[in-house]
Amino acid sequence: MAKTYILKCTDNSYYVGSTINLIERIKAHTEGRCRYTKSRLPVKLAYSEEYPTLSEAKKREYQIKKWKSRLAIERLIGPVV
Repeated sequence: MAKTYILKCTDNSYYVGSTINLIERIKAHTEGRCRYTKSRLPVKLAYSEEYPTLSEAKKREYQIKKWKSRLAIERLIGPVV
């Protein structure tokens, strides 16, 4: 199963991505191997959705990124502790 996920970064920005292996992808983010989140550590998983294929997960990722609205993302994910 593929996943679309949203990370909350230490600077309160959000990172939206998609992957087949969420655990390994988050590990890459927390180890500083991803350009955007590298300078915004630590990151926290704020939200994820599951899809049957990576193609569907990527479509959802692009849909969320098109919103370009912090408020829209926060409505989707709800409160993040």
